[in-house]
Amino acid sequence: MRVVNRSLRWEIEDQMKLHGYNINQLAELTGINPGNLSMALNGISRSMTINQLDALAKVFGKVPGWLYELYTEECISEDKLSRPRLVPYLVRCAEVGRNDCIDAVVSKILDNPKNVQIIFAAAEKLFNKGKQKESECFYELVVENVKDSFSEMLAMSHYRLFTVTQGTDAEKNWKAVIRFHPFRNRLSESYRLDALFQLARVCYSLKKWSEVEEYAGELVELSTVLCGDDEVAPKRHPVYYYGKGLLYKGAVLERRGVYDRAKEYVLNYMNLEWPDPLDESGQKEVEQFKIWGKANLYTLEVLSGNKGTINEYADYLAGLNRLNDVVAGLNAIITSANTYEYNVDHVLARFSGSIERFDLFNHDPILSERHLRYRYHKAIYEFRHGRIREGLDETLHCLSLANDMKKYEDGFQCVTLFESYRERASAQQLKMYRSAMGVREEVYLE
Repeated sequence: MRVVNRSLRWEIEDQMKLHGYNINQLAELTGINPGNLSMALNGISRSMTINQLDALAKVFGKVPGWLYELYTEECISEDKLSRPRLVPYLVRCAEVGRNDCIDAVVSKILDNPKNVQIIFAAAEKLFNKGKQKESECFYELVVENVKDSFSEMLAMSHYRLFTVTQGTDAEKNWKAVIRFHPFRNRLSESYRLDALFQLARVCYSLKKWSEVEEYAGELVELSTVLCGDDEVAPKRHPVYYYGKGLLYKGAVLERRGVYDRAKEYVLNYMNLEWPDPLDESGQKEVEQFKIWGKANLYTLEVLSGNKGTINEYADYLAGLNRLNDVVAGLNAIITSANTYEYNVDHVLARFSGSIERFDLFNHDPILSERHLRYRYHKAIYEFRHGRIREGLDETLHCLSLANDMKKYEDGFQCVTLFESYRERASAQQLKMYRSAMGVREEVYLE
């Protein structure tokens, strides 16, 4: 008869008997040292690791996470915690979805607030393994349990949470910005540059121009201050962040219609000057800014009404052959065509294959915003050329994107545009419109 009080070793020995394995056979099958396995099973040494338990589970034909609820005896005994056991255990629990085990052990870990470092270490391991979503709950625990508002661990957890929550949901993105903003300057300098860049990037996608200017200014200043500091190791060369700061400053001026001043920033990051000699990685960054700068000079020329550069710009975009550059370029071209009332059908036809692939952008905050903007301006373009059906289709596409991204202001603009031509919409277009607006068919028919 099976005992009620199960133990890890009892279960393993039970499986050994069931499969007819002795210590040496099991050691050979799992790759565990026979001596270590023998000591672990005989209780001589608390030496079993979570990886060894996984190896045993595989040999016995058990699912990942087998006996994890009993593994805590390897990690916690007589109120003593084993960090070398707990951190890998928490990581594996998160990877295999044993949240019940996480909940049970976390309450014991946090009996002493100093042990929050164990939770943070597990979160960092998951994050660095590419398991960002799995790390989120651990970072939240750190945020909830660290009381020192100037703790670098707290700031880092806020930074990771900001990174993890980024997507195309505008509401969530803005809440993440607000939450992280007070902690950005409490990060170590190696992370601050990338944090400021990410903040500027997200705020640009949200059309928060004042915030973009603020973060871009901090980015330019900090990258200059850190120049030549060998102890600071950001993700990319500091010249990249310096150039990005200038790029975002120019981009805000462009979106505000101040094209002459925007051009000054473009010329600055096209011809980046850096106090120290640049290594190979720095040189590559500088070359990339020249490419972006050339494209953005074309953009500013087109937006200023220089119709004569349209075909040259299209050739340049085709030569780059990068979808993200195409959507940015076509946005400028079609906006200019709407403003100055000229025809760009030949350009749109040239890039029709690329346009069909714009839905690939719908998981990136910046590129999805560009896609949404393209659909809106394309709808206006179609209406102005008397192609009402096509204009309504583009409006509905734009409305769908705005709903998915929770960009309610953009959605309202789409509704206004659709209502202007509603009388000429087909039955299918009206059905799609009602669906996008959340109107149930039976309610509408009543």
